[in-house]
Amino acid sequence: MKTVEIIGYRRANLGKTDAENIRQEGNVPCVLYGGGEQIHFYSPVILFRDIVYTNEAHFVHLNIEGDECQAILQETQFHPVSEIILHADFLRISEDRKIKMDIPTRLVGQAPGVAKGGTLVRKKASLKVMGLPKDMPDHIDVDCSTLDFHHAVKVGDITMKNLLFVDPHQSSIAVVEVPRAAKMAAEDAAKAAETATAAAAVPAAEGGAAPAAGAAPGAPATDAKKGEAPKKDEGKKK
Repeated sequence: MKTVEIIGYRRANLGKTDAENIRQEGNVPCVLYGGGEQIHFYSPVILFRDIVYTNEAHFVHLNIEGDECQAILQETQFHPVSEIILHADFLRISEDRKIKMDIPTRLVGQAPGVAKGGTLVRKKASLKVMGLPKDMPDHIDVDCSTLDFHHAVKVGDITMKNLLFVDPHQSSIAVVEVPRAAKMAAEDAAKAAETATAAAAVPAAEGGAAPAAGAAPGAPATDAKKGEAPKKDEGKKK
């Protein structure tokens, strides 16, 4: 993994007012943790370009007024609107102690689902891993060459030597999703098929019951009284 050098200067005063003055001068208020001592310092914001605005992980060589150590950038706070770096936390590291780092992911390979019109979506921009500093990679390649519609690569599918993945193993890293337009077209086709099936069933329902065996088609129903045998004349009037 590459190393970026950050030069820092100890803060004489602490507090919101002092921190704001530091930012106005183009610097970033920082804290170094680890080693039993917290060191408050500030560093020029331009030095953060190579470790914040990148798709690779880096170690940091801190030089705070001659006090040098190896560290990692543990957390960065940004302004919600301007996205200016407001604060940075560093963690001192040593070669014989395991650390946790967020390692960026890279999607590689052509997914079959994309060739069919799907969209490859990255669900996790980075993965949290634990291991010795010497085993930490710059990035993690995620193979997407077998992904079809609604298939995903999960954390549990990734293995790297001497590294432990901290994220839940069922978490998706990348998935091929069906575009909204394709979903709507499929739904419209299903509705059209359902409507056609319903329309075909209506004429049969309106035709009524089939005539009884031997009966003439369309013969009117027989009235019960009309079906009675005619009565004999009792006699002629004289």
